[in-house]
Amino acid sequence: MTRHHPLRGSAIRPVRVSAIRRFLESQTAAGLVLMASAAIALVLANSPFAAGYTALLHRHLGPLSVEHWINDGLMAVFFLLVGLEIKREVLDGQLSTWPRRILPGLAALGGMVVPALVYLAFNRGGTASGWAIPAATDIAFALAVIRLVGDRVPASLRVFLAALAIIDDLGAVVVIAAFYSSSLSWIDLGGAAAMLALLVAFNRLGVKRLLPYLLVGLILWVFMIRSGIHATIAGVLLAFTIPMTRTPARPDCEDDTRDSPLHRLEHALHKPVGFLIVPIFGLANAGVSVLGLPVDAFAAPVTLGVGLGLLLGKVVGVFGMTMLAVRTGLADAPAHASPVQMLGTALLCGIGFTMSIFITLLAFPGDPLLQTEAKLGVLAGSLVSGLLGYAVLRRAGR
Repeated sequence: MTRHHPLRGSAIRPVRVSAIRRFLESQTAAGLVLMASAAIALVLANSPFAAGYTALLHRHLGPLSVEHWINDGLMAVFFLLVGLEIKREVLDGQLSTWPRRILPGLAALGGMVVPALVYLAFNRGGTASGWAIPAATDIAFALAVIRLVGDRVPASLRVFLAALAIIDDLGAVVVIAAFYSSSLSWIDLGGAAAMLALLVAFNRLGVKRLLPYLLVGLILWVFMIRSGIHATIAGVLLAFTIPMTRTPARPDCEDDTRDSPLHRLEHALHKPVGFLIVPIFGLANAGVSVLGLPVDAFAAPVTLGVGLGLLLGKVVGVFGMTMLAVRTGLADAPAHASPVQMLGTALLCGIGFTMSIFITLLAFPGDPLLQTEAKLGVLAGSLVSGLLGYAVLRRAGR
């Protein structure tokens, strides 16, 4: 992709647009679409169409309901893209060296641990299983909000936020695999292991065509959904086996990545995932019927734990760890970013939405009331975090 700038008395010279800029811009637009789908879901769930909306989600298409096809099928594609982004950034991007990993890595760690502790301060016993719900950051939503602030925010902060969210996603994948798997089927796990070994063999043998990887990945997904480990992990495992051509010193140049299977698949998935899959997930899961809820649900331990975990836990964990790393000399602050702008960015990390709602479904399976309370906390915490983050960044930019 090129942009042309006319120069006085000279030929038009093409200017490359970096992959990281395209990534940030596409995630921003996708975040705005996701906001719209979440708003539509809330309206539907609290309108005369609520019964039809719920019935459609529970209608079966083959072995699974529409809701399960979305949450276990389409979201596996979302996690495939997450895995591709993680691999690319770690091997050849913004996280390819330890100095680059330290600051967003520590910030992501604080942003997962502190919200979990805030949640557990309100919840014991059966509801404690939701501790990971406020530990996630929605990169599309967060980048959409930071984009609305415009040039008041230095580009280094956007890259920092993207890197932090990618590490946060990796942490969420590990948490889902380790803590939110049901009883295991060892036969199906064996089948999944065999498919994974075949994918690794493709990689080692230098297979560059994507079709063999995708076909075996589909079989891996079937084994995974039967094994008891959540099916979306299949998407991440598949992503890690896709070959990638490194481009030393030029990781963001599109011309250097055309022959890389990983880059080709990542570029092919960005728009479908951002503008179709994630909005469909939001439309299917953000619909919270608040009209018939008991008043206690709005101040329930789960609601408070999730909401305050996102709003307070994220900002304390992310901003606290960032300032600690900078003040102790472990890492450098993002270029041209003030502490107040770092605070505003930390607030945006409290927008959990997609991943938080996804973990909600895993933490409280078969309990609609607890799911609703958690979703209330996610929506409230994300909304307030986004508004405060926007206000702080806009004021700091002046």
